[in-house]
Amino acid sequence: MPNSLVFCSPAMPGVPLLDRLGPVAAAGFSALSLMPGDVWTLEGDGMSEQDIASRISDAGLRVAEMDCAANWMPHQQNQGDGGELSLLLRGLTAQRVIETAARIGAPSVVAVDLGDTPPSLDEAATAFAALCDLAAEHGIRVHIEFLPVGGIRTLSEAWAIVREAGRPNGGLTIDAWHFFRSGSTLSELAEIPGDRIHTVQLCDGPNQPMADLWTELMTARLLPGEGAFDLVGLLRTLDHIGSAAPIGVEIFNSRQNDQPLAQVAQDWATAARAVLDKARTTA
Repeated sequence: MPNSLVFCSPAMPGVPLLDRLGPVAAAGFSALSLMPGDVWTLEGDGMSEQDIASRISDAGLRVAEMDCAANWMPHQQNQGDGGELSLLLRGLTAQRVIETAARIGAPSVVAVDLGDTPPSLDEAATAFAALCDLAAEHGIRVHIEFLPVGGIRTLSEAWAIVREAGRPNGGLTIDAWHFFRSGSTLSELAEIPGDRIHTVQLCDGPNQPMADLWTELMTARLLPGEGAFDLVGLLRTLDHIGSAAPIGVEIFNSRQNDQPLAQVAQDWATAARAVLDKARTTA
């Protein structure tokens, strides 16, 4: 539905999936994204995918997407320095993540590249086409989430990969922080077919970025409406191109560390709905 909201789980990784469900539903979210580890942890504890899916459904929620595949290009197989993060990313392989999404009933999968070096268009498009083909076997869509601190850094770079790959189930994630901090523009977004926008993630930020973008990305995003991002313009552009993508809320902010999830979820929902109402109210 137009004003339905998705709770983006990666911003709250310390809260186990089953503990997430009640507060998220109570705040009025209709769906949530899952991390592959959410499913793998519960399966390791002996829960079946049917039991996990039932618990989500019984809470009045649905699975919006699986976030994310991070090892789907050849160069990503050796990414990082062997530390905890790089090992995690290497484990998020195309096949393993797609199969997990299929087991749990996720309709789509986010694809990211957190490498330091941008891939060539040929490498990225070939790999993305293969990822889309694997996902299509399960009726799953795939969407690239570009990050200004990653290998695929802007909307134009991500869209070039999707276009070159030429797969009907391939598309884009529009994360507000990545969009505005990468220097991507609403005019660029307005040229993309709406059905290629597969998911949207809202947050806000100050006019001037922090010196360390990675720190801002992971600890200092703001609630929608708290910052200077043109979220109203973003949402109106998405509506203009006919996007029917789910609207998610994803806010990494260290001030949430000591807040109960019920408060965090309610704050996210209230702020996001205020911006949605503003964007969709005709003056």
